[in-house]
Amino acid sequence: MTTLEILETARAAKNSAALMSTEQRNAALINMAAAIVDDTKAILRANAADVEGAKHILSPSLLARLTLTEESVREMAESMREIAKFHDPLGVLPEETVRPNGLKISKVKVPLGVVAILYEARPNVTADAVALTVKSGNVCILRIGKEAYGSARAIVSAMNKGLKKAGVSRNLVNLIEDTTNDSINELLGAVGYVDLLIPRGGNSLINMCVENSKVPCIYTGMGICHVYVDETADLEMALNIIENAKCSRPSVCNAMEVCLVNKNIAEVFLPMLHNRLVENRNENKVVLKLDETSYGILCGKPNCKPAGDNDFDTEFLDYVMAVKVVDDVKAAVNHIACHGTGHSDCIVTENDKNAALFMRTVDSAVVYVNASTRFTDGGELGLGAEIGISTQKLHARGPMGVNELTTYKYIVKGDGQIRR
Repeated sequence: MTTLEILETARAAKNSAALMSTEQRNAALINMAAAIVDDTKAILRANAADVEGAKHILSPSLLARLTLTEESVREMAESMREIAKFHDPLGVLPEETVRPNGLKISKVKVPLGVVAILYEARPNVTADAVALTVKSGNVCILRIGKEAYGSARAIVSAMNKGLKKAGVSRNLVNLIEDTTNDSINELLGAVGYVDLLIPRGGNSLINMCVENSKVPCIYTGMGICHVYVDETADLEMALNIIENAKCSRPSVCNAMEVCLVNKNIAEVFLPMLHNRLVENRNENKVVLKLDETSYGILCGKPNCKPAGDNDFDTEFLDYVMAVKVVDDVKAAVNHIACHGTGHSDCIVTENDKNAALFMRTVDSAVVYVNASTRFTDGGELGLGAEIGISTQKLHARGPMGVNELTTYKYIVKGDGQIRR
């Protein structure tokens, strides 16, 4: 099908999606999850072909995001089952009022309509996006990059079997077949067809969508995530948090990119940090891009380089981290304000006053005290999954779950009232 035909199909399915009962939507999710598990071998075969084709195109970290395993396929299915258990996000909100003239006014949560997700080489996003849109009564349009198209097609094929078994329309889930830039441009201009566009991918893709989209578009910005180690921090805790935030999966947007260290502990802490991230790691040793003060402390040690002009404004998505020594918590907050992207930032401290100042003044979607930034994830924050991490402030902010894929309307009931 052409992209226009898919847009027309999705728009035509809006009303039937909105009219589905809670039980129908949940049954669709449960059956899609079962079908994904049943089709694990076919999904992995398609994914293996994608990985082979992308070996000389993608970096190792991006190739890791593309690769599926039996475990990750099971996790996709389990996430669907968890979302099916969630409270229905649609219906009347507890804000019903009666005006002096007798008008009864209620606020009702309703689906957005057609939600399009534009994403790159992350096939697991396919199942998460579908689960969240179906649960919230929306129709889903998926447009994935060519490197992962085969994987997404296999996953969608399985989900279509689940939709059929549940007795609901397969038009709830639509995969764009054109992987050229033409289909991106059609989605950006799909006024009257797409109610919300959510881009997930690199900064260039996101900026291109935000700057050129004629349909409402969520800014899912890149994550230049910071960890500030306060002078009162438990240093062993700080090392654990930093290693997890940087190294557990460096290619994702909630991985930390910048470490800020209080000047009063820098002489002690920075050698400890180097030991943890470089000396004591057998593989994937971290390259440290150091400001002048921290380079003076670690100069001559392996994997230590002077920071370049742009290193504190770079989302490395790799085993690379920028390090800066700052005077105090206020200096850390100011640095984040100048160089952060509003995604996820953390303070490691035992000082309640410093923690409170950091929480109040850091203007990010998720702010942490003594915990890894890697928790910025729909599943980890109790949303089951997320369709994207919004770094804007209007409509939705942070991980976008089922509630963020709804809007509301007012229902006004009268018995003949007219306005005087």
